[in-house]
Amino acid sequence: MSTSRREFLRSLSRCALVLPLEGVLALARPSRLSRPIATRSPSPAANKLGVSFTNVAQQAGLNVKTFFGGEHKNKYLLETTGCGIAFYDYDNDGWLDIFVVNGSRLEGFAKGEEPICHLFKNNRDGTFTDVTAKAGLGRSGWGQGVCVGDYDNDGFDDLYVTYYGKNVLYHNNGDGTFTDVSDKAGVAGKTTRWGTGCAFVDYDRDGYLDLFVANYIALDLKTAPTPESGPCLYKGVMVACGPPGLEGDTNILYHNNRDGTFSEVSEVAGVTLANGTYGLGVLTADFDNDGWPDIYVANDSTASLLYQNKRNGKFVDVGMEAGCVLSADGKPQAGMGVSAADYDLDGNLDIVKTNFAGDTPSLYHNRGHGNFEDTTFSAGLGAHTQYLGWGVGFLDMDNDGWPDILICNGHVYPEVEQLKTEAGYPQRKLLYKNLHNGHFADVSEIGGDGLSTPYASRGCAFGDFDNDGDIDVVVNAINDYPQLLRCDSGLDNHWIKVKTIGTKSNRSGIGARIQCVTHPPGETKPHSQIDEVRSGGSYISQNDLRVHFGIGKAERVDLLEIRWPSGQIDTLTDIKPNRVLFVKEGTGIIRTAFFSSKID
Repeated sequence: MSTSRREFLRSLSRCALVLPLEGVLALARPSRLSRPIATRSPSPAANKLGVSFTNVAQQAGLNVKTFFGGEHKNKYLLETTGCGIAFYDYDNDGWLDIFVVNGSRLEGFAKGEEPICHLFKNNRDGTFTDVTAKAGLGRSGWGQGVCVGDYDNDGFDDLYVTYYGKNVLYHNNGDGTFTDVSDKAGVAGKTTRWGTGCAFVDYDRDGYLDLFVANYIALDLKTAPTPESGPCLYKGVMVACGPPGLEGDTNILYHNNRDGTFSEVSEVAGVTLANGTYGLGVLTADFDNDGWPDIYVANDSTASLLYQNKRNGKFVDVGMEAGCVLSADGKPQAGMGVSAADYDLDGNLDIVKTNFAGDTPSLYHNRGHGNFEDTTFSAGLGAHTQYLGWGVGFLDMDNDGWPDILICNGHVYPEVEQLKTEAGYPQRKLLYKNLHNGHFADVSEIGGDGLSTPYASRGCAFGDFDNDGDIDVVVNAINDYPQLLRCDSGLDNHWIKVKTIGTKSNRSGIGARIQCVTHPPGETKPHSQIDEVRSGGSYISQNDLRVHFGIGKAERVDLLEIRWPSGQIDTLTDIKPNRVLFVKEGTGIIRTAFFSSKID
Protein backbone atom coordinates (compact mmCIF):
# COMPACT_ATOMS: atom_id res chain seq x y z
CA MET A 1 0.00 0.00 0.00
CA SER A 2 1.42 3.34 -1.03
CA THR A 3 0.57 6.17 1.32
CA SER A 4 1.15 9.92 1.16
CA ARG A 5 3.27 11.52 3.91
CA ARG A 6 2.65 14.82 5.56
CA GLU A 7 5.69 16.66 6.74
CA PHE A 8 6.18 15.98 10.47
CA LEU A 9 6.02 18.88 12.88
CA ARG A 10 9.25 20.88 12.91
CA SER A 11 8.70 23.40 15.65
CA LEU A 12 10.30 22.57 19.01
CA SER A 13 9.49 25.89 20.62
CA ARG A 14 6.81 24.50 22.94
CA CYS A 15 8.59 21.31 23.92
CA ALA A 16 8.54 21.10 27.74
CA LEU A 17 11.36 18.71 28.55
CA VAL A 18 12.67 17.28 31.77
CA LEU A 19 16.13 17.27 30.24
CA PRO A 20 17.86 19.75 27.94
CA LEU A 21 16.85 19.63 24.30
CA GLU A 22 20.30 18.31 23.44
CA GLY A 23 19.48 15.26 25.52
CA VAL A 24 16.49 14.46 23.36
CA LEU A 25 18.38 15.06 20.13
CA ALA A 26 21.01 12.61 21.30
CA LEU A 27 18.37 9.90 21.26
CA ALA A 28 18.51 9.74 17.46
CA ARG A 29 19.84 6.67 15.69
CA PRO A 30 20.73 6.01 12.06
CA SER A 31 17.54 5.20 10.17
CA ARG A 32 17.17 1.65 8.93
CA LEU A 33 13.58 0.75 8.32
CA SER A 34 12.00 -2.67 8.18
CA ARG A 35 8.40 -2.74 7.00
CA PRO A 36 6.33 -5.89 6.47
CA ILE A 37 4.53 -4.16 3.59
CA ALA A 38 7.09 -3.72 0.83
CA THR A 39 5.25 -1.07 -1.16
CA ARG A 40 5.22 1.58 1.57
CA SER A 41 6.78 4.98 1.17
CA PRO A 42 9.84 5.91 3.22
CA SER A 43 8.96 6.60 6.84
CA PRO A 44 9.31 10.02 8.47
CA ALA A 45 10.83 8.26 11.48
CA ALA A 46 14.23 9.76 10.74
CA ASN A 47 13.34 12.65 13.04
CA LYS A 48 15.45 13.42 16.09
CA LEU A 49 13.38 11.04 18.21
CA GLY A 50 13.84 8.11 15.85
CA VAL A 51 10.10 7.39 16.04
CA SER A 52 7.14 9.01 14.30
CA PHE A 53 3.38 8.53 14.47
CA THR A 54 1.36 9.04 11.27
CA ASN A 55 -2.42 8.92 10.96
CA VAL A 56 -3.14 6.39 8.20
CA ALA A 57 -6.83 5.82 9.00
CA GLN A 58 -8.13 7.17 5.69
CA GLN A 59 -5.76 5.10 3.57
CA ALA A 60 -6.48 2.07 5.76
CA GLY A 61 -10.22 2.31 5.13
CA LEU A 62 -11.47 3.34 8.59
CA ASN A 63 -14.18 5.39 6.95
CA VAL A 64 -17.04 5.46 9.46
CA LYS A 65 -17.82 8.47 11.61
CA THR A 66 -18.51 8.19 15.31
CA PHE A 67 -21.62 10.18 16.18
CA PHE A 68 -21.97 11.26 19.78
CA GLY A 69 -24.20 14.10 20.94
CA GLY A 70 -24.42 17.62 19.55
CA GLU A 71 -21.37 18.94 17.75
CA HIS A 72 -21.48 22.48 19.14
CA LYS A 73 -23.81 22.36 22.15
CA ASN A 74 -24.72 19.61 24.61
CA LYS A 75 -27.87 19.39 26.71
CA TYR A 76 -26.89 16.44 28.92
CA LEU A 77 -23.63 14.98 30.16
CA LEU A 78 -24.53 11.83 28.22
CA GLU A 79 -23.43 13.65 25.05
CA THR A 80 -19.88 14.24 26.26
CA THR A 81 -18.20 10.94 27.19
CA GLY A 82 -17.68 9.45 23.74
CA CYS A 83 -16.83 5.87 22.86
CA GLY A 84 -14.10 3.29 23.26
CA ILE A 85 -12.35 1.24 20.59
CA ALA A 86 -10.64 -2.15 20.37
CA PHE A 87 -7.67 -3.82 18.74
CA TYR A 88 -9.16 -7.30 18.50
CA ASP A 89 -8.02 -10.40 16.58
CA TYR A 90 -11.50 -11.86 16.31
CA ASP A 91 -10.64 -14.52 13.71
CA ASN A 92 -7.36 -15.79 15.20
CA ASP A 93 -5.33 -15.11 12.04
CA GLY A 94 -2.57 -13.31 13.96
CA TRP A 95 -3.51 -9.84 12.65
CA LEU A 96 -5.28 -7.21 14.73
CA ASP A 97 -8.73 -6.21 13.57
CA ILE A 98 -10.51 -3.09 14.86
CA PHE A 99 -13.88 -2.77 16.57
CA VAL A 100 -15.26 0.78 16.68
CA VAL A 101 -17.96 1.63 19.22
CA ASN A 102 -20.50 4.18 18.00
CA GLY A 103 -23.00 6.46 19.72
CA SER A 104 -26.14 8.44 19.03
CA ARG A 105 -27.77 11.85 19.35
CA LEU A 106 -30.68 13.08 21.42
CA GLU A 107 -32.81 13.89 18.39
CA GLY A 108 -32.28 10.41 16.99
CA PHE A 109 -31.90 9.38 13.35
CA ALA A 110 -34.17 8.34 10.53
CA LYS A 111 -34.94 4.63 10.47
CA GLY A 112 -32.13 2.76 8.75
CA GLU A 113 -29.69 5.65 9.16
CA GLU A 114 -28.79 5.11 12.82
CA PRO A 115 -25.05 4.99 13.59
CA ILE A 116 -23.88 1.48 14.44
CA CYS A 117 -20.75 -0.11 15.83
CA HIS A 118 -18.33 -1.42 13.19
CA LEU A 119 -15.91 -4.33 12.88
CA PHE A 120 -13.01 -3.89 10.46
CA LYS A 121 -11.09 -6.95 9.32
CA ASN A 122 -7.35 -6.58 8.81
CA ASN A 123 -6.44 -7.31 5.18
CA ARG A 124 -2.77 -7.84 6.17
CA ASP A 125 -1.62 -5.15 3.72
CA GLY A 126 -2.23 -2.03 5.79
CA THR A 127 -5.92 -1.81 4.89
CA PHE A 128 -9.14 -2.97 6.53
CA THR A 129 -12.52 -4.18 5.28
CA ASP A 130 -15.79 -3.42 7.06
CA VAL A 131 -17.31 -6.82 7.92
CA THR A 132 -19.94 -5.55 10.37
CA ALA A 133 -22.95 -6.88 8.48
CA LYS A 134 -21.53 -10.38 8.06
CA ALA A 135 -20.40 -10.45 11.69
CA GLY A 136 -23.82 -9.38 12.99
CA LEU A 137 -22.47 -6.54 15.12
CA GLY A 138 -24.41 -3.62 13.64
CA ARG A 139 -26.15 -2.44 16.80
CA SER A 140 -27.19 1.19 17.34
CA GLY A 141 -27.57 3.15 20.58
CA TRP A 142 -25.50 5.14 23.06
CA GLY A 143 -22.43 2.88 22.86
CA GLN A 144 -19.71 3.43 25.48
CA GLY A 145 -16.95 0.93 26.24
CA VAL A 146 -15.61 -2.39 24.98
CA CYS A 147 -13.60 -5.30 26.32
CA VAL A 148 -12.58 -8.71 25.01
CA GLY A 149 -12.08 -12.20 26.47
CA ASP A 150 -12.93 -15.86 25.81
CA TYR A 151 -15.58 -16.35 28.50
CA ASP A 152 -16.48 -19.93 27.45
CA ASN A 153 -12.94 -21.15 26.67
CA ASP A 154 -13.79 -22.25 23.13
CA GLY A 155 -10.69 -20.66 21.62
CA PHE A 156 -12.32 -17.51 20.21
CA ASP A 157 -12.32 -14.25 22.13
CA ASP A 158 -15.78 -12.84 22.77
CA LEU A 159 -16.87 -9.21 22.79
CA TYR A 160 -18.63 -7.14 25.46
CA VAL A 161 -19.95 -3.64 24.72
CA THR A 162 -21.32 -1.24 27.35
CA TYR A 163 -24.14 1.20 26.67
CA TYR A 164 -26.28 3.85 28.19
CA GLY A 165 -29.16 1.41 28.20
CA LYS A 166 -28.42 -2.31 28.30
CA ASN A 167 -25.03 -3.86 27.70
CA VAL A 168 -24.30 -6.51 25.07
CA LEU A 169 -22.29 -9.74 25.18
CA TYR A 170 -21.47 -11.12 21.75
CA HIS A 171 -20.44 -14.75 21.56
CA ASN A 172 -17.76 -15.30 18.93
CA ASN A 173 -18.97 -18.24 16.85
CA GLY A 174 -15.53 -18.85 15.33
CA ASP A 175 -16.73 -18.47 11.74
CA GLY A 176 -16.64 -14.69 11.47
CA THR A 177 -20.08 -14.26 13.00
CA PHE A 178 -21.30 -13.31 16.46
CA THR A 179 -24.44 -14.09 18.47
CA ASP A 180 -25.98 -11.70 20.99
CA VAL A 181 -26.23 -13.80 24.18
CA SER A 182 -26.62 -10.89 26.60
CA ASP A 183 -29.95 -11.88 28.12
CA LYS A 184 -29.22 -15.60 28.07
CA ALA A 185 -25.89 -15.03 29.79
CA GLY A 186 -27.38 -12.65 32.34
CA VAL A 187 -25.11 -9.66 31.67
CA ALA A 188 -27.38 -7.24 29.78
CA GLY A 189 -28.66 -5.55 32.90
CA LYS A 190 -32.30 -5.38 33.94
CA THR A 191 -32.80 -1.62 33.68
CA THR A 192 -31.30 1.35 31.88
CA ARG A 193 -27.84 1.98 33.31
CA TRP A 194 -24.85 3.96 32.12
CA GLY A 195 -22.14 1.35 31.64
CA THR A 196 -18.64 2.62 30.85
CA GLY A 197 -15.38 0.73 31.31
CA CYS A 198 -15.34 -3.06 31.50
CA ALA A 199 -12.88 -5.94 31.80
CA PHE A 200 -12.96 -9.70 31.76
CA VAL A 201 -11.01 -10.95 34.78
CA ASP A 202 -10.74 -14.36 36.45
CA TYR A 203 -10.92 -12.91 39.95
CA ASP A 204 -11.29 -16.31 41.67
CA ARG A 205 -8.77 -18.10 39.42
CA ASP A 206 -11.14 -20.97 38.60
CA GLY A 207 -10.19 -20.99 34.93
CA TYR A 208 -13.24 -19.05 33.70
CA LEU A 209 -13.37 -15.34 33.00
CA ASP A 210 -15.65 -13.23 35.15
CA LEU A 211 -16.77 -9.74 34.14
CA PHE A 212 -16.40 -6.34 35.84
CA VAL A 213 -18.44 -3.36 34.61
CA ALA A 214 -18.10 0.24 35.79
CA ASN A 215 -21.14 2.50 35.87
CA TYR A 216 -21.11 6.28 35.68
CA ILE A 217 -24.33 8.11 36.61
CA ALA A 218 -27.82 6.91 37.47
CA LEU A 219 -29.19 9.12 34.71
CA ASP A 220 -32.83 9.58 33.77
CA LEU A 221 -33.15 11.98 30.84
CA LYS A 222 -36.74 12.73 31.83
CA THR A 223 -35.64 14.33 35.10
CA ALA A 224 -31.99 15.25 34.43
CA PRO A 225 -31.12 18.95 34.84
CA THR A 226 -30.42 21.03 31.75
CA PRO A 227 -27.71 23.73 31.41
CA GLU A 228 -30.27 26.47 32.04
CA SER A 229 -31.66 24.90 35.22
CA GLY A 230 -28.63 25.73 37.36
CA PRO A 231 -27.46 27.42 35.45
CA CYS A 232 -24.56 24.99 35.00
CA LEU A 233 -21.46 26.97 34.08
CA TYR A 234 -17.87 26.26 33.10
CA LYS A 235 -15.79 29.43 33.30
CA GLY A 236 -18.93 31.46 32.66
CA VAL A 237 -20.13 29.39 29.71
CA MET A 238 -23.34 27.39 30.04
CA VAL A 239 -22.64 23.64 29.69
CA ALA A 240 -24.19 20.26 30.47
CA CYS A 241 -24.73 19.65 34.19
CA GLY A 242 -22.76 17.13 36.26
CA PRO A 243 -21.42 14.88 37.41
CA PRO A 244 -21.48 16.72 40.80
CA GLY A 245 -25.11 17.09 41.73
CA LEU A 246 -26.12 13.91 39.91
CA GLU A 247 -26.47 10.51 41.54
CA GLY A 248 -23.54 8.21 40.88
CA ASP A 249 -24.11 4.56 40.09
CA THR A 250 -22.45 1.45 41.54
CA ASN A 251 -20.15 -0.95 39.71
CA ILE A 252 -21.06 -4.53 38.79
CA LEU A 253 -19.20 -7.82 39.16
CA TYR A 254 -20.49 -10.90 37.34
CA HIS A 255 -19.25 -14.38 38.29
CA ASN A 256 -18.91 -16.92 35.48
CA ASN A 257 -21.06 -19.97 36.18
CA ARG A 258 -19.04 -22.09 33.69
CA ASP A 259 -22.15 -22.94 31.69
CA GLY A 260 -22.38 -19.85 29.49
CA THR A 261 -24.18 -17.80 32.14
CA PHE A 262 -23.12 -15.31 34.79
CA SER A 263 -24.42 -14.40 38.24
CA GLU A 264 -24.17 -10.88 39.62
CA VAL A 265 -22.14 -10.93 42.85
CA SER A 266 -21.52 -7.20 43.27
CA GLU A 267 -22.82 -6.93 46.82
CA VAL A 268 -21.50 -10.17 48.24
CA ALA A 269 -18.09 -9.48 46.70
CA GLY A 270 -17.92 -6.02 48.27
CA VAL A 271 -17.88 -4.12 44.98
CA THR A 272 -20.81 -1.87 45.92
CA LEU A 273 -19.12 -0.81 49.17
CA ALA A 274 -16.47 1.29 47.43
CA ASN A 275 -15.68 4.83 48.58
CA GLY A 276 -16.07 6.65 45.25
CA THR A 277 -18.50 6.68 42.36
CA TYR A 278 -18.82 7.98 38.76
CA GLY A 279 -16.72 5.12 37.34
CA LEU A 280 -15.10 5.42 33.90
CA GLY A 281 -11.82 3.67 33.02
CA VAL A 282 -11.24 0.13 34.35
CA LEU A 283 -7.83 -1.48 34.84
CA THR A 284 -7.04 -4.97 36.14
CA ALA A 285 -3.59 -5.94 37.45
CA ASP A 286 -1.86 -7.69 40.33
CA PHE A 287 -0.69 -4.55 42.10
CA ASP A 288 0.48 -6.24 45.32
CA ASN A 289 2.23 -9.20 43.64
CA ASP A 290 0.21 -11.81 45.51
CA GLY A 291 -0.83 -13.65 42.35
CA TRP A 292 -4.44 -12.46 42.42
CA PRO A 293 -5.88 -9.76 40.11
CA ASP A 294 -6.93 -6.45 41.63
CA ILE A 295 -9.19 -3.87 39.96
CA TYR A 296 -8.62 -0.12 39.60
CA VAL A 297 -11.39 2.26 38.52
CA ALA A 298 -10.77 5.86 37.45
CA ASN A 299 -13.62 7.89 38.94
CA ASP A 300 -14.84 11.27 37.77
CA SER A 301 -14.99 14.02 40.45
CA THR A 302 -14.46 11.65 43.39
CA ALA A 303 -11.62 9.52 44.68
CA SER A 304 -10.76 6.68 42.31
CA LEU A 305 -10.97 3.05 43.48
CA LEU A 306 -8.49 0.25 44.06
CA TYR A 307 -10.31 -2.98 44.73
CA GLN A 308 -7.86 -5.34 46.44
CA ASN A 309 -8.58 -9.00 45.81
CA LYS A 310 -8.89 -10.72 49.20
CA ARG A 311 -8.49 -14.16 47.59
CA ASN A 312 -11.79 -15.39 49.01
CA GLY A 313 -14.22 -14.06 46.40
CA LYS A 314 -14.31 -10.61 47.97
CA PHE A 315 -12.78 -7.20 47.28
CA VAL A 316 -11.99 -4.27 49.56
CA ASP A 317 -11.41 -0.72 48.35
CA VAL A 318 -7.92 0.10 49.67
CA GLY A 319 -7.27 3.06 47.39
CA MET A 320 -7.00 5.68 50.11
CA GLU A 321 -4.43 3.83 52.20
CA ALA A 322 -2.62 2.63 49.07
CA GLY A 323 -2.08 6.24 47.96
CA CYS A 324 -3.22 6.02 44.32
CA VAL A 325 -6.71 7.55 44.15
CA LEU A 326 -6.21 11.28 44.88
CA SER A 327 -4.02 14.10 43.60
CA ALA A 328 -0.59 14.80 45.06
CA ASP A 329 -2.19 17.32 47.42
CA GLY A 330 -4.90 14.89 48.52
CA LYS A 331 -7.82 16.12 46.42
CA PRO A 332 -10.33 14.12 44.33
CA GLN A 333 -9.79 14.36 40.59
CA ALA A 334 -11.89 13.87 37.48
CA GLY A 335 -10.27 10.64 36.34
CA MET A 336 -10.91 9.26 32.86
CA GLY A 337 -8.45 6.68 31.48
CA VAL A 338 -5.92 4.45 33.20
CA SER A 339 -3.00 2.19 32.31
CA ALA A 340 -0.37 0.10 34.11
CA ALA A 341 3.28 -0.81 33.53
CA ASP A 342 6.50 -1.20 35.49
CA TYR A 343 8.02 2.03 34.21
CA ASP A 344 11.15 1.88 36.41
CA LEU A 345 11.68 -1.91 36.19
CA ASP A 346 11.52 -2.54 39.94
CA GLY A 347 9.11 -5.48 39.62
CA ASN A 348 5.97 -3.55 40.60
CA LEU A 349 3.20 -2.34 38.29
CA ASP A 350 2.74 1.44 38.33
CA ILE A 351 -0.35 3.44 37.28
CA VAL A 352 -0.93 6.42 35.00
CA LYS A 353 -4.33 8.14 35.00
CA THR A 354 -5.75 10.95 32.88
CA ASN A 355 -7.72 13.82 34.43
CA PHE A 356 -9.77 16.94 33.64
CA ALA A 357 -8.46 20.23 32.26
CA GLY A 358 -6.85 22.45 34.88
CA ASP A 359 -5.20 19.38 36.35
CA THR A 360 -2.28 17.17 35.35
CA PRO A 361 -2.23 13.46 34.59
CA SER A 362 -1.47 11.31 37.65
CA LEU A 363 1.52 8.99 37.83
CA TYR A 364 1.52 6.62 40.80
CA HIS A 365 4.76 4.79 41.48
CA ASN A 366 4.26 1.38 43.10
CA ARG A 367 6.70 1.03 45.99
CA GLY A 368 5.77 -2.60 46.59
CA HIS A 369 3.06 -4.48 48.47
CA GLY A 370 0.44 -2.31 46.79
CA ASN A 371 1.67 0.98 48.28
CA PHE A 372 2.01 3.95 45.92
CA GLU A 373 3.49 7.42 45.86
CA ASP A 374 2.45 10.22 43.53
CA THR A 375 5.42 10.98 41.27
CA THR A 376 3.56 13.09 38.70
CA PHE A 377 5.71 16.18 39.12
CA SER A 378 9.03 14.58 40.00
CA ALA A 379 8.74 12.27 36.97
CA GLY A 380 7.98 15.13 34.56
CA LEU A 381 4.25 14.75 33.87
CA GLY A 382 3.15 17.92 35.64
CA ALA A 383 3.93 20.58 33.04
CA HIS A 384 0.58 20.63 31.21
CA THR A 385 -2.72 21.63 32.80
CA GLN A 386 -4.43 22.94 29.66
CA TYR A 387 -5.34 19.52 28.26
CA LEU A 388 -8.18 17.20 29.20
CA GLY A 389 -7.05 13.58 29.02
CA TRP A 390 -9.02 10.47 28.04
CA GLY A 391 -7.37 7.42 26.49
CA VAL A 392 -3.90 6.61 27.82
CA GLY A 393 -1.36 3.86 27.63
CA PHE A 394 2.12 2.81 28.57
CA LEU A 395 3.81 1.74 25.34
CA ASP A 396 7.43 1.07 24.44
CA MET A 397 7.34 3.23 21.32
CA ASP A 398 11.03 2.81 20.49
CA ASN A 399 11.49 -0.79 21.72
CA ASP A 400 14.28 0.21 24.08
CA GLY A 401 12.83 -1.89 26.90
CA TRP A 402 11.38 1.02 28.90
CA PRO A 403 7.65 1.92 28.86
CA ASP A 404 6.77 5.35 27.49
CA ILE A 405 3.40 7.12 27.85
CA LEU A 406 0.91 8.42 25.26
CA ILE A 407 -2.17 10.46 26.24
CA CYS A 408 -5.14 11.34 24.02
CA ASN A 409 -6.84 14.64 24.78
CA GLY A 410 -9.98 16.57 23.95
CA HIS A 411 -12.23 18.84 25.98
CA VAL A 412 -15.51 17.54 27.37
CA TYR A 413 -17.60 20.59 26.44
CA PRO A 414 -17.86 21.71 22.78
CA GLU A 415 -18.94 25.10 24.14
CA VAL A 416 -15.34 25.86 25.20
CA GLU A 417 -14.70 27.05 21.65
CA GLN A 418 -16.17 30.31 22.93
CA LEU A 419 -13.27 30.66 25.39
CA LYS A 420 -9.86 31.97 24.42
CA THR A 421 -8.35 30.69 27.67
CA GLU A 422 -8.78 27.00 26.81
CA ALA A 423 -6.70 24.66 24.65
CA GLY A 424 -9.75 24.15 22.43
CA TYR A 425 -12.32 21.38 22.09
CA PRO A 426 -10.13 19.26 19.78
CA GLN A 427 -6.67 18.94 21.34
CA ARG A 428 -3.25 17.50 20.48
CA LYS A 429 -1.84 14.37 22.08
CA LEU A 430 0.99 14.11 24.58
CA LEU A 431 3.93 11.72 24.28
CA TYR A 432 6.39 11.15 27.10
CA LYS A 433 9.67 9.29 26.60
CA ASN A 434 11.00 7.18 29.45
CA LEU A 435 14.50 8.39 30.32
CA HIS A 436 15.44 5.17 32.19
CA ASN A 437 15.88 6.99 35.50
CA GLY A 438 12.34 7.43 36.81
CA HIS A 439 11.81 10.54 34.69
CA PHE A 440 10.02 11.24 31.40
CA ALA A 441 10.66 13.82 28.66
CA ASP A 442 7.79 15.49 26.83
CA VAL A 443 8.62 14.70 23.19
CA SER A 444 5.14 15.42 21.80
CA GLU A 445 6.38 18.10 19.43
CA ILE A 446 8.75 15.77 17.62
CA GLY A 447 6.59 12.64 17.57
CA GLY A 448 4.95 13.21 14.18
CA ASP A 449 1.85 14.92 12.84
CA GLY A 450 -0.31 12.04 14.05
CA LEU A 451 0.15 13.53 17.51
CA SER A 452 0.08 17.24 16.71
CA THR A 453 -3.20 17.32 14.76
CA PRO A 454 -5.96 18.18 17.26
CA TYR A 455 -9.00 15.92 17.73
CA ALA A 456 -11.73 15.58 20.32
CA SER A 457 -10.28 12.20 21.25
CA ARG A 458 -11.88 9.73 23.64
CA GLY A 459 -11.04 6.01 23.71
CA CYS A 460 -7.75 4.68 22.37
CA ALA A 461 -6.17 1.25 22.11
CA PHE A 462 -2.58 0.07 21.67
CA GLY A 463 -1.33 -2.77 19.48
CA ASP A 464 0.78 -3.70 16.46
CA PHE A 465 -1.76 -3.76 13.62
CA ASP A 466 0.83 -4.25 10.84
CA ASN A 467 2.99 -6.75 12.77
CA ASP A 468 6.21 -4.85 12.18
CA GLY A 469 7.22 -4.79 15.84
CA ASP A 470 6.19 -1.18 16.54
CA ILE A 471 3.22 -0.37 18.79
CA ASP A 472 0.50 1.51 16.91
CA VAL A 473 -2.49 3.37 18.32
CA VAL A 474 -6.14 3.50 17.23
CA VAL A 475 -8.25 6.37 18.55
CA ASN A 476 -12.00 6.97 18.63
CA ALA A 477 -12.91 10.65 18.40
CA ILE A 478 -16.21 12.30 19.19
CA ASN A 479 -18.21 13.31 16.10
CA ASP A 480 -15.29 12.46 13.86
CA TYR A 481 -13.55 9.59 12.11
CA PRO A 482 -11.17 7.20 13.91
CA GLN A 483 -7.44 7.80 13.82
CA LEU A 484 -5.00 4.99 13.15
CA LEU A 485 -1.58 6.18 14.31
CA ARG A 486 1.03 3.98 12.69
CA CYS A 487 4.31 4.00 14.57
CA ASP A 488 7.39 4.06 12.35
CA SER A 489 10.81 3.59 13.88
CA GLY A 490 14.25 4.00 12.40
CA LEU A 491 16.04 2.71 15.50
CA ASP A 492 16.31 -0.97 14.54
CA ASN A 493 15.63 -2.15 18.08
CA HIS A 494 14.46 -5.69 18.74
CA TRP A 495 11.23 -6.97 20.28
CA ILE A 496 9.26 -10.05 21.24
CA LYS A 497 5.51 -10.69 21.55
CA VAL A 498 3.71 -13.37 23.54
CA LYS A 499 0.26 -14.74 22.76
CA THR A 500 -0.95 -16.75 25.76
CA ILE A 501 -3.16 -19.83 25.44
CA GLY A 502 -4.51 -21.07 28.74
CA THR A 503 -5.42 -24.67 29.56
CA LYS A 504 -6.04 -24.86 33.30
CA SER A 505 -6.28 -21.06 33.22
CA ASN A 506 -8.79 -19.18 31.07
CA ARG A 507 -8.14 -19.76 27.38
CA SER A 508 -7.22 -16.11 26.70
CA GLY A 509 -4.55 -16.22 29.41
CA ILE A 510 -5.93 -13.00 30.88
CA GLY A 511 -4.19 -12.34 34.19
CA ALA A 512 -0.96 -14.12 33.23
CA ARG A 513 2.14 -12.29 34.51
CA ILE A 514 5.06 -12.39 32.07
CA GLN A 515 8.67 -11.59 32.91
CA CYS A 516 11.15 -10.88 30.11
CA VAL A 517 14.88 -10.87 30.94
CA THR A 518 17.63 -9.80 28.54
CA HIS A 519 21.27 -8.72 28.73
CA PRO A 520 21.66 -5.62 26.53
CA PRO A 521 25.12 -5.11 25.02
CA GLY A 522 27.38 -3.05 27.25
CA GLU A 523 25.27 -3.52 30.39
CA THR A 524 26.41 -5.67 33.29
CA LYS A 525 23.03 -6.09 34.96
CA PRO A 526 20.16 -8.06 33.44
CA HIS A 527 17.26 -6.05 32.04
CA SER A 528 14.05 -7.43 33.58
CA GLN A 529 10.58 -6.35 32.46
CA ILE A 530 7.12 -7.48 33.54
CA ASP A 531 3.65 -7.10 32.10
CA GLU A 532 0.32 -8.88 32.21
CA VAL A 533 -2.33 -10.05 29.76
CA ARG A 534 -5.35 -7.88 30.46
CA SER A 535 -8.81 -7.14 29.19
CA GLY A 536 -10.07 -3.54 29.02
CA GLY A 537 -7.97 -0.55 30.06
CA SER A 538 -7.09 2.89 28.67
CA TYR A 539 -10.34 4.84 28.45
CA ILE A 540 -13.15 2.26 28.03
CA SER A 541 -11.14 0.46 25.31
CA GLN A 542 -9.33 -2.80 24.56
CA ASN A 543 -5.64 -3.21 23.78
CA ASP A 544 -3.98 -6.06 21.90
CA LEU A 545 -4.11 -9.19 24.09
CA ARG A 546 -0.59 -10.09 22.95
CA VAL A 547 2.05 -8.88 25.40
CA HIS A 548 4.84 -6.89 23.73
CA PHE A 549 8.36 -6.31 25.02
CA GLY A 550 10.95 -4.08 23.38
CA ILE A 551 14.45 -5.41 24.08
CA GLY A 552 16.70 -2.79 22.47
CA LYS A 553 19.89 -4.20 20.95
CA ALA A 554 19.75 -7.49 22.84
CA GLU A 555 20.24 -10.39 20.44
CA ARG A 556 18.07 -12.79 22.44
CA VAL A 557 15.67 -13.10 25.32
CA ASP A 558 17.51 -14.98 28.04
CA LEU A 559 14.43 -15.78 30.10
CA LEU A 560 10.72 -15.60 29.49
CA GLU A 561 8.73 -16.67 32.53
CA ILE A 562 4.93 -16.90 32.52
CA ARG A 563 3.02 -17.13 35.78
CA TRP A 564 -0.45 -18.30 34.82
CA PRO A 565 -3.59 -17.56 36.88
CA SER A 566 -3.75 -21.26 37.74
CA GLY A 567 -0.39 -21.00 39.49
CA GLN A 568 1.43 -22.87 36.71
CA ILE A 569 4.82 -21.34 35.88
CA ASP A 570 6.32 -21.91 32.42
CA THR A 571 9.94 -20.97 31.79
CA LEU A 572 11.41 -20.40 28.33
CA THR A 573 15.06 -19.60 27.62
CA ASP A 574 17.35 -18.44 24.82
CA ILE A 575 14.71 -17.02 22.48
CA LYS A 576 15.52 -15.16 19.30
CA PRO A 577 13.84 -11.75 18.89
CA ASN A 578 11.47 -10.15 16.38
CA ARG A 579 8.74 -12.76 16.39
CA VAL A 580 5.43 -13.66 18.01
CA LEU A 581 5.45 -16.64 20.35
CA PHE A 582 2.26 -18.63 20.88
CA VAL A 583 2.71 -20.12 24.33
CA LYS A 584 0.38 -22.82 25.66
CA GLU A 585 0.09 -23.27 29.40
CA GLY A 586 2.06 -26.29 30.57
CA THR A 587 3.40 -26.99 27.09
CA GLY A 588 5.50 -23.99 26.07
CA ILE A 589 5.92 -22.55 22.58
CA ILE A 590 3.57 -24.29 20.15
CA ARG A 591 3.99 -21.88 17.25
CA THR A 592 6.20 -19.00 16.20
CA ALA A 593 5.09 -16.33 13.75
CA PHE A 594 7.49 -14.15 11.77
CA PHE A 595 6.22 -10.92 10.29
CA SER A 596 9.23 -8.59 10.19
CA SER A 597 12.35 -8.83 8.05
CA LYS A 598 14.41 -8.12 11.19
CA ILE A 599 14.69 -11.87 11.68
CA ASP A 600 18.17 -13.34 11.88
